[in-house]
Amino acid sequence: MDLRRRTATGTLDVRRARVLVIGASALAFAAKTIFAVVSRGPADVRFFDAFATAIARVGPVRVYEHPMPGLPVYNHPPLASWMLSAFHELQALGIPFASLIRLPACAADFVSALLVFEILRRRRSLKTAMACALACAFSPVLFATSAYHGNTDSAAVMFVFLAAYLLSDRRAPLAAGVAAALAVSVKLVPVVAVPALLVVAVRAGRPAAVRFCSGLAVVLLTLWGPVLATVPVPLREKVLEYEGGRWRLWGVVRFADLAGASDSFVASLQGGFHFVFVLLCMAAGAWLAWVRPTAPACAVALSLTLLLLLSTGSAVQYLAWPVVALCVLGAREAIGYGLVVGALTVVVYSGAAATRWSDWALHLGEAGWLLLAAATVTGVRRALADRPGPAPGVPLPVVAQRTGRRAAPVPPVDRPHR
Repeated sequence: MDLRRRTATGTLDVRRARVLVIGASALAFAAKTIFAVVSRGPADVRFFDAFATAIARVGPVRVYEHPMPGLPVYNHPPLASWMLSAFHELQALGIPFASLIRLPACAADFVSALLVFEILRRRRSLKTAMACALACAFSPVLFATSAYHGNTDSAAVMFVFLAAYLLSDRRAPLAAGVAAALAVSVKLVPVVAVPALLVVAVRAGRPAAVRFCSGLAVVLLTLWGPVLATVPVPLREKVLEYEGGRWRLWGVVRFADLAGASDSFVASLQGGFHFVFVLLCMAAGAWLAWVRPTAPACAVALSLTLLLLLSTGSAVQYLAWPVVALCVLGAREAIGYGLVVGALTVVVYSGAAATRWSDWALHLGEAGWLLLAAATVTGVRRALADRPGPAPGVPLPVVAQRTGRRAAPVPPVDRPHR
């Protein structure tokens, strides 16, 4: 009876916490949606509108070889092309494109906050899970990048953490593979986390690995196959080999510029070294997934935080990459980064152009980078210190009741692993 009472009390506490997180996240989603409707947004909103118009003329496949003078390089994966095609049709019905392009990112932030809660409540205290989820829902960085900027970064990040949750917490490797494929088909950024997910799937056993790879392969072939077969060279040049902006505003290239590095050295950082850094992010995530296979979200988080930490590209929307990751690693890390870098986004978006940062914005960026580096270290140390739970694929424990009958499964009590 005591066990049942404690289990019921724990389940009730989780339900109350979940309702609070859902309510708070819905409030944040509503605020972002309203802001997206009433604000004009940066130049990227108009660029996406032009991309959607081009896709309506030549199709989501041929758009990669279609010349678009006066516009940035179209570096978005195939699923983003289909999304823009759908938005163009909806725009014909009278729905403003500026609102449509920002709605997926706002919705993704809502889902990400719920995922943070569900991932952490099984591994840490309920209060920590709630704090991290609320930090995600109300992150100033996500408010600026999702509700104002309106790129696809938040949606891609949401899908890769959904893959981690499905793989470990829901024991659904097929669905996890599908989610991972959708992540890299929205934006290529989460590709750094795919090796970590593969490691977790392999350590879960051959059936889980086969299902994960099957879901991943089927969706990738469906979305990428037609483009690879039709316009492989433009796809490789514009999407797979895209190196980010050449500005020296953030991170490695900013500090290299401050140190007086030559133009040729900075150019090499933004060129060949770019791919070396990507491989380092992949390797780090795969390593953490190997030593902590029960916490794939932490491995995904490490990959994404390192990606921005080592990024040689500079764009405001990139600052959204590690927000959910930091919320998974710890509340203090997420809040610190959110406040400093959130202030940076406000300063930048208040200026004349998102690619021209004032001295104040540059200094906030330097502080944000240092905070991100410290948060990555402390978050990984915390992940390594956590006591590992059951290996992926292992059934949840079964507790025998004192009734003389066959043992019946009892829902796990939600408490932190220590």
